[in-house]
Amino acid sequence: KMKPGSLGGGGGGKPKGPMVMDSHYQILKNKFPLENTPPMAQFFGNAGREHMEKYGTTLEQFGMVAEKNHRHSANNPYSQFKTVYTLDEIMGSPKIHGPLTKLQCSPTSDGAAAAIVCSEDFVIKHGLGGQAIEITGQAMHSDASSAFDAEGNAKEGAEVMKVIGYDMAKNCAADVYTQAGIGPQDVQVIELHDCFSCNELITYEALGLCPEGQGGKLVESGNCTYGGKYVINPSGGLISKGHPLGATGVAQCAELCWQLRGECGVRQVKDAKAALQHNLGLGGCCVCTIYQKPVDWKGVPPKRKVTGALGFDAHEAQTAKL
Repeated sequence: KMKPGSLGGGGGGKPKGPMVMDSHYQILKNKFPLENTPPMAQFFGNAGREHMEKYGTTLEQFGMVAEKNHRHSANNPYSQFKTVYTLDEIMGSPKIHGPLTKLQCSPTSDGAAAAIVCSEDFVIKHGLGGQAIEITGQAMHSDASSAFDAEGNAKEGAEVMKVIGYDMAKNCAADVYTQAGIGPQDVQVIELHDCFSCNELITYEALGLCPEGQGGKLVESGNCTYGGKYVINPSGGLISKGHPLGATGVAQCAELCWQLRGECGVRQVKDAKAALQHNLGLGGCCVCTIYQKPVDWKGVPPKRKVTGALGFDAHEAQTAKL
């Protein structure tokens, strides 16, 4: 029986057991000395350093990720930041840790997001086919055992990349592609967890958007933005749209649903038919989702008049500057 009143600390005086993040910090410390910089910036920044050492990725390629996302967010009325920066401005902003500068890091954000998940019967009953988006695949993975294999990962030169969830994301993506019956080549628009520019670039490879080690070349080629093979983080991503933690994943869902409905105005991805979402947290969990517009309702107009570009009586985000 629970005790009356609010929940206390509890625990019955039992000693604290080992925590997942304790192991991750130890792996991090074994590879790179801890510095007086934000802990998450050290995890993801040092993963970026590993990627540079292993594959020859350049500082500028990480910077290109942030330049793209800030540019995308200028067209998103819900973005926390709307300023477009040059690559030189990105690279010249204050250094945070490793390859990361301030403009390559997600900010502290407030925000909320919501989605209605319903059955096909509900959609038909309420005449919502014109705005229905189908979840054709969804998978969740926690840390792979490789995240704790410091010795084995050291041989690969990938200790910290594994800790930040490379294998977790790779396994999750493989599952969601199987469920949906499509591959990365069939996706046009993607929202992924760009908490830092390093993580976006590394995640390109985990999601199968390019071969391992080729993330830098992918962003450099222009195939991550409008006119290229994919449009990645059209919202501006966590780096520029904002990262309100608990709301981040559903905000990604909202952007992709708007894209598949063709409601995004100037930031609309042309002929978007399938969308991929990737979200993660250290310690660790990753969720990947495939969204598609049902063929049965193709061309059916939405029942409502307002659009995802700016509607629903929402307040447009007030522009902030870094």
